[in-house]
This record gives sequence, structure tokens and C-alpha cells, in this order.
Amino acid sequence: MPDPKTLIIIAGPTAVGKTELCVRLARQLGTEIISADSRQFYREMNTGTAKPTTAERQGITHHFMDTKSIEEDYNAGAFERDALALLQNSIFLKHQTCLVAGGSTLYVKTLTDGMDDIPGANPKIRQHLMETATSEGLAPLLRQLDELDPAYGQTVDRANPQRIIRALEVCLSSGRPYSLFRQNRRAERPFRILKIGLDRDRDELNARINARTEQMLENGLVDEVRGLLPHRHRNALQTVGYSEVFGYLDGAYDHAEMTRLIQRNTRRYAKRQRTFFNRDAEYRWFHPDRFGEIADYIAEAMR
Repeated sequence: MPDPKTLIIIAGPTAVGKTELCVRLARQLGTEIISADSRQFYREMNTGTAKPTTAERQGITHHFMDTKSIEEDYNAGAFERDALALLQNSIFLKHQTCLVAGGSTLYVKTLTDGMDDIPGANPKIRQHLMETATSEGLAPLLRQLDELDPAYGQTVDRANPQRIIRALEVCLSSGRPYSLFRQNRRAERPFRILKIGLDRDRDELNARINARTEQMLENGLVDEVRGLLPHRHRNALQTVGYSEVFGYLDGAYDHAEMTRLIQRNTRRYAKRQRTFFNRDAEYRWFHPDRFGEIADYIAEAMR
């Protein structure tokens, strides 16, 4: 009986160093990489997503990067379907392993565990909720969510517009609380899953986040966001690194305050990512610089 195929998840907070490590591992294992960073799917979002350059990819095939236009709707359910088809029909026909570079917690979890049968998107309701978030902020949406689904209102990240809008969209379109659809049933996968988490000391990670923010701004982040102004209502742009620049372009604050907000909000986002992945006991954690230990751990798991 042939050895089972293995999907290797490389997860961790933003700016921890997933890209470089995945490229080194892909080269050693002779395989390909699936990006589970939901913002890197979009061709128009480059600087603000820290998307690796062609040189940084070092000739390694990266899937789901630059595959969508910002005008297209794409969600975790569609990613699960497309990624599973890619693994079955292409990658696992050629390779024993495949790497997943994961930063978007929902997309990683959907790929490994499956997704509950939640109602699909309702464009009209979503558009209305996004307009409310843009004009009035999250406060009225949070009040509405607490009224319609108090159970989920207590657990949702109350600073994450994507999660809040999605939950309200389901509540309003179905007439039922979003939490009723979230049963956390784990799907069976026809391959092994090996979960590796990367982390750094908090001060070390924060310094990398601050430096990367400065580099993004030097590389033209403001100009990139300015070009996306006609699409600012899109879900993918209601995120750290883009929403703060929209505020700057609106004249809400100066360049220095914009920089501070991006750095602060990115640190908070990294903390949420770390908390999410830490809740999964299947992850084995490493410092990104300990490449040899990570490679040995994979080799041992494969045996």
C-alpha cells in the first residue's frame, strides 16, 4: 500500500517568516505551496499583503496567489473546494507532500477541518452592511449582532468587520442565529495533515511588524490603496493595512498617525492569529530560524 499523501500546514502570525521557510521546505521536499492568505489571492493587492516577489518565490510554484480580481467574490468555502480539487487532481499526483502557507485562520481551518453548511452570500444585505460599517463604524453592527445572535456576539472578534458582517448577513438572510450553523463538525480528508506553527518572541515579532510596515509604505502602499479607492467597499479591503490608509486619504489623520495605526493594528491581528492557532493542540511550534529541527520533525512524521 503506498504511503499516504501529506498536507503540511505552516501557520503562524503575520510577519513571523512563513514565506521564506516554506520556500526552503518546498525546495527540500520537491513540492509546491498553497497560499492560504486570503488577501494574496487578489492581483490588485500586492504591497499591503506582503506578497512574495517572483525572486522570493525562487521558482517554487505558489498556488492561489494573484488568481482573483478584487471585483470577484471569493470565500473560504470556495477555497476549500478549489484547494481540495487541486490537491487531488494535480499536486498529489506528482508529489507525496504539499505545503500550505497559512495566515488567514478561517481559510486554514476550512482546508483542514471542513466547513459547516452555512447559507451563501446575499450581495444586497452584504452591501448594506458594508456601507453602514464605512459610514458609521462597527458599533451599530455590533449592537444588531448582539440582538440577533448574542451567543456569537460574545465570542466574535469585535474588531473584525469581516466576521461581524458575515454573521449579520447570515442572521438577516436566514432569519436564524449565525451560531446555529456553526457546529464545528470535522470533515474527513483523504490525506494526512501535519500542523507546524511558527512563532517568535513578542518583542522580536513586533519589531518585524514595525519594520515591515515602514517598508510597505516606502514601497508605495499609499499609491496602491489610492488606486483601489473605487473598490473600498470590497470585503478584502476592510482589513489591516488598507482601512488605515483609506482613513489617511480621507484626511482623518496624518501620515505619522496612519503608520502608527497600521503597526498597532497589525500587532493586534498577529496576537489574534497566535491565539487562534494555539487553541489547536495538533500544532507543533518552532522558531522560524530552526529550519533543521523543522525539517527533522517533518521527516520523522513522514516515517
